[in-house]
This record gives sequence, C-alpha cells and structure tokens, in this order.
Amino acid sequence: MERPPWDEYFIDITRLVARRSTCMRRQVGAVMVKEKNILATGYNGTPTGITHCDVSGCLREQLKVPSGERHELCRGLHAEQNAIIQAARHGVNIENSVLYCTDSPCIICTKMLINAGIQKVVYLQGYADNLSMEMLAEAGVKTYLFDDLVDKDSGGS
Repeated sequence: MERPPWDEYFIDITRLVARRSTCMRRQVGAVMVKEKNILATGYNGTPTGITHCDVSGCLREQLKVPSGERHELCRGLHAEQNAIIQAARHGVNIENSVLYCTDSPCIICTKMLINAGIQKVVYLQGYADNLSMEMLAEAGVKTYLFDDLVDKDSGGS
C-alpha cells in the first residue's frame, strides 16, 4: 500500500470534513495544518444550536442569490470561518499555518485568513470571487489549486 503525499492526505481530509455540511448548495470542508499536524477543521453550516438549512430551507435559494454574492444573506458560516473559530475556542494558534479547503475562499474568509496569519492556501476548486485571490496575492499568501501542485509531497508544513 502506497502512502499518500502530505498535500493529498490533507486535501482528502477536507473532502471528509465537507460531508458534515448541512448546506443545501455546496458542501465545503477546511483543515488548518501546521508542521504536518491538524490544528482545526471546519465545514459550512449554521451556528451551533440553530436550525440547519436542510430543515429550514435555503434563504439564498429562496432569494435567488448567485454564488459568490451577498454572503450576509445566509444562515450559515463558511468552513474557513468555522475552522478559525474552532481554533480560537480551543486556544490554538493558527498563525503561519496552511489552509486546505475544498473551495478557494470567498472575500470575507480571505480577510479573516490574512489577519489570522495563514501563509498558504491549497484548494480543490475555485470560487466565484476574484477579489479574494487578488487580496491573498497582495498579502503574500501563497495559493495553489491542488491539481496544479508540482511537488505534492511538500505541503503541510
């Protein structure tokens, strides 16, 4: 049996984490990693104790809000936000960590990731938000589409 390279290992875990999502539009998983150790995970969904959208219905669908727009019109939090919150609740320092995520971050998550000191983002697919990628680049945060990684065994540090 062949062991997966680190980037593949962590990106595979994002897929598993995403399966916990109760979002009706998109299941997203996020994993914060430092020195090949998982610090926190998150998936998109409503705050603790709030009725899940798969029960209450999707406000964004009802209002016909396109993907990547009007993020405030949603009952849920994004996977990246939940990973940051999980780390904060448990007193885990995520500065200089790597975010592995099923989707590239939106602009709101991007601003949070920049201020949290994330150094690198590896994602499976893009998201309809060009400004987020521009701001990550301007802040010096390295971004990689997983399929484009040349050395798939270099990540997770």
